[in-house]
Amino acid sequence: MLQENLKNVQAKIDAALARRSEEKITGSAVTLVAVTKNHPADVITEALSLGVTTIGENRVQEARAKREMLGAVGRWHLIGHLQTNKAKQAVAIFDMIESADSLHLMQKLDEEAAKAGKVQEVLLQVNIAREEQKTGFSPEDYAAILPQLDSFKNLHVRGLMVIAPAADNPDDIRWVFADGYKLFCELKQQRPDVDTLSMGMTHDYEVAIEEGANMVRIGTALFGQRDYSLKF
Repeated sequence: MLQENLKNVQAKIDAALARRSEEKITGSAVTLVAVTKNHPADVITEALSLGVTTIGENRVQEARAKREMLGAVGRWHLIGHLQTNKAKQAVAIFDMIESADSLHLMQKLDEEAAKAGKVQEVLLQVNIAREEQKTGFSPEDYAAILPQLDSFKNLHVRGLMVIAPAADNPDDIRWVFADGYKLFCELKQQRPDVDTLSMGMTHDYEVAIEEGANMVRIGTALFGQRDYSLKF
């Protein structure tokens, strides 16, 4: 099943790239982050065997348990909200933290990365739609933190992460992804080394790619419904 699902997702990624109305500075390739939250560890092994390179997890505790079972295989991304008291564990586990969503968290990640002798890759999560139930920098707080980025000596800001509101019709939230791409373009003018715009999940990743995403976070379309009975 996973092999067929992966083939279908990749076909839709390619089709979305072909539908772009203009060339994007994010390039013409899309990294697939396979989100394995609430799925058993063996799906990670299967996904990696099929050519997936990047695994996404929402929670530190679950990722740690799976890493203990599987070892350091593939690249691991944290895509869920991170509490500052788990920053040390997150730095130890994840290659990239996509959900850097506050000044306080970034300060803590920088501190823990320094202790670990590591430069931690992060994405700045921006709450473009200003959803109260979601974390992320507000557009104003995002603008305010940009002048401070060089002060984080042990963080490498690779780009931005955006989560759009739920919508029955993905076209209704296309503007969120379009605004995310504009922010990325502005950031790249200031910081030419940024290269990652993570936008789009199972229900909206095609529109996100059309608008410029070069990283998507896909779980259900690959692995089916989550199993909330699993305990980690």
